[in-house]
Amino acid sequence: MDCQDWIDDFLATEPPRSKSLVVTIFGDSIVPHGGMVWLGSLIELLAPFGVNDRLLRTSVFRLAQEGWLGAQRDGRRSSYAITAPAMQRFIHAYRRIYAPLTHRWDGSWTLVINGDGALNAAERSALRKELLWEGYGAIAPGIMGHPAAEAVVLDELLQRLGIAGKVFVVQGKALRQVCARPLTDLLASGWDLSEVAGAYRHFISRFAPLAAMLQHPAIEFTPEQAFVMRTLVIHAYRRVQLHDPQLPLELLPAPWPGSQAYELAREIYLAVQGAAEQHIDAALQKEDAAAPAAAAAYFERFGGLN
Repeated sequence: MDCQDWIDDFLATEPPRSKSLVVTIFGDSIVPHGGMVWLGSLIELLAPFGVNDRLLRTSVFRLAQEGWLGAQRDGRRSSYAITAPAMQRFIHAYRRIYAPLTHRWDGSWTLVINGDGALNAAERSALRKELLWEGYGAIAPGIMGHPAAEAVVLDELLQRLGIAGKVFVVQGKALRQVCARPLTDLLASGWDLSEVAGAYRHFISRFAPLAAMLQHPAIEFTPEQAFVMRTLVIHAYRRVQLHDPQLPLELLPAPWPGSQAYELAREIYLAVQGAAEQHIDAALQKEDAAAPAAAAAYFERFGGLN
């Protein structure tokens, strides 16, 4: 089996949905190049995945309706760019994806408390949805918690939802002088890690053969194939990792498959990213000769790219 055989098999057995794939390509490939792409370049980037012109136009139209993308026209040409509000979410999400698993626990928990009726039903629903996406667990009615919450991210979330100042946010630790249940017991009631662990194991089983193939000294691949492999590994890893509550390593069952999945994604990414960038640059520059090269932040991914 060569790289194209692996690609064909993956696309035949686990074809990514076109709209979700567009999100992956924007986050992984377009954001480092300024966050804007002409439709012609986007069509070229999606073509090797079997996404035709009609499917692509439908996908970007829906993403624009949902506020993720903004569209502009220049004569007969169209371009798409990530909107300013969506850009912050892209940056946060992809910072999680490429960052090493180094969360350490200091024994404290961050609790978001909504118990005095300050939020209406819509606000409560939106807050719960966003906190679950950020990995918070339901500790008790009206109380969401996380043992490794980022204060900046939480503040941005509350500001974005328009509920800053309407909920209580506290940080606490167990009192050593009191005989009480350990705070680690909150994990069982707030989080079910079995599905995430299973998804990580599936990711490992699908991509470990590709990593082994790429280690072979005689392996060859084109820039387009490198781009497809890089996109598929990030797309699959993203779909699992963004459901991972990002708990501190000390609170996770050992061995945690997320650690192996991260190292596997990193190994594949580093093996193909240089050639993949050649394909991205060529596709972007066909429609815009002045399309920017990848920004410096791109080379910080996975602890540093060659």
